[in-house]
Amino acid sequence: MPRKLPLHVERNTVKGNTYLSFRIRSQNGPRIRLPDDPTSEEFRLAYAAAMGGTQKPATKKDSPDSISAKIDSYMRSAAYTGLSGSSKDGYSSRLEQIRTDHGHRAFSGLTKERIETFILAPLANKPGAALDTLKKLRILINHFKLTPDPTAGIKRPKGGEIRAWTDRELAAYERRWPLGTKQRTAYALMLNMGTARVDTHLLTWHQVDDGACYRRHKTGVQVDMDVSEDLEKALAAMPRKHVVVITTAYGKPFTVDGFSRFMRDAITAAGLTLSCQPHGLRKTLGRLLADAGCSAHDIMAALGHTTLAEAERYTRDADRKRGGKRAVTQLNEHRKNKPSQTTPGSLGKAAKSDGKTTP
Repeated sequence: MPRKLPLHVERNTVKGNTYLSFRIRSQNGPRIRLPDDPTSEEFRLAYAAAMGGTQKPATKKDSPDSISAKIDSYMRSAAYTGLSGSSKDGYSSRLEQIRTDHGHRAFSGLTKERIETFILAPLANKPGAALDTLKKLRILINHFKLTPDPTAGIKRPKGGEIRAWTDRELAAYERRWPLGTKQRTAYALMLNMGTARVDTHLLTWHQVDDGACYRRHKTGVQVDMDVSEDLEKALAAMPRKHVVVITTAYGKPFTVDGFSRFMRDAITAAGLTLSCQPHGLRKTLGRLLADAGCSAHDIMAALGHTTLAEAERYTRDADRKRGGKRAVTQLNEHRKNKPSQTTPGSLGKAAKSDGKTTP
């Protein structure tokens, strides 16, 4: 029977080899390798150092097949270096977290069960982090062509997706922030141009005067639109004090994070919940365009998508909504025009003849 291990010590088995390590899982701490014999003096000293925080994780060279080594290789590849600056920041942040937590694991040894149990299960209360971790693992798996794909069949963690705003939420925000306020103008830009925060915070008057044209920071796709009537009203009511449309209280352009806090404060002041996120306005534009009957190609062009897949989701949802309304309309018409039936007691029964003929 295996010996009971001290607190925070766990057994790990990789390719048939078992080793001991120290890790405080509740704090998502690093894994520290310990001597294999838990009865030895060497183990006792190493364990005491780990508990006291004086022993650091081993820094020996990663195995070429480790997840850490694969992350290093991917981040030197053209697939990663060709990303935009903001995308690199997002990728590297998550990849480094994966390296910290699971860099020692064998990449080729990944299985569906191991990913679900050891990588995703600890993030059960963080659906956004779990979803992003799964996405980055799939990027690594596709980049290195690991077959069969161990993530096949793993369901996307729920709860991390940003949603579109409802019509009621849009109306509540507009009631709180009238035309002429910076909060209303920023909202109008994101809602009518579909810009993300990284695109909105530095939009210039020249860009909106020239027909709402900008280049998406994330993908580099050029977006050319017309200024909608709602956006035209918002811009006409906004004083022009800087080359940038939205400025801080000190008359300077916002940083990306500063603009995010500015919008979050405005949304909260409008009495809306945390699920109403600024990026949701971009999704709201996609919904409104689809409800207006725009094609997937038009939505793709308006939102600067690189593929039709995301745009087609909006049109499918809109078609389903219109189809449901048409179904009820036809049902109402059917009920109005349907001839009256016999008494309820005779429903489904053939009429009986009384043996008499009509003269």
